[in-house]
Amino acid sequence: MSATGPVLEDNTLLSKLDRQLFRLESFLALVGGIAVFSLMLLAVVSVGGRHFFNRPLSGYVDWIEQAMPLIAFVGISYTQRLGGHIRMDILVGRLRGRLLWSAEFLSTLIMLVLMLLLVWGTYSHFLRSFDFGSPMWSRDSSLDIGLPLWPVKLLVPVSFSVLALRLFLQLWGYGRAVVSGTRSPVAVPLMEDAATAAANEAATVSGFDDEKEPPK
Repeated sequence: MSATGPVLEDNTLLSKLDRQLFRLESFLALVGGIAVFSLMLLAVVSVGGRHFFNRPLSGYVDWIEQAMPLIAFVGISYTQRLGGHIRMDILVGRLRGRLLWSAEFLSTLIMLVLMLLLVWGTYSHFLRSFDFGSPMWSRDSSLDIGLPLWPVKLLVPVSFSVLALRLFLQLWGYGRAVVSGTRSPVAVPLMEDAATAAANEAATVSGFDDEKEPPK
């Protein structure tokens, strides 16, 4: 698996759209981080209440169920933009130039088709849960304290839709690279080999150490 390099930017429409979408992805990743932190606080409250007051947090498991989609799905587009998902690129890592961008284009196209199907399927699942005529607009609810489940079911197709937009932009970027033959396309994560990644990390650490070293 190759390490992830920077995502290049310029003044083209593609790069501008990439930066705009990245702002949304960063916000969603922040929401996911807040959800993780909130679960930690809920655990502290529940365990503390159980041990000190013999009263654990009511509906603790229900709140965990509500938070899981926030943790699992809202950050996937952010990670895709940075090229942080696991890649088995034993073959692709050996390619260069147009062959590399063609392989990336094909794999991204397959992912985009899959995500569009998942958006359709998960949205249909949300519709089976949502009903304006039901209490709290929900046909189903959590078992303990009766939290409506349609908000978390809606969150999944929304997250997948953002990822589909990211894949579309990357498909655009790889397509431009195939046509132009450039070695540095914009709006796509560039992969570094292990030696380059190690050198960059060493340079970063060395610079950090130099800043921390007291003046002589």
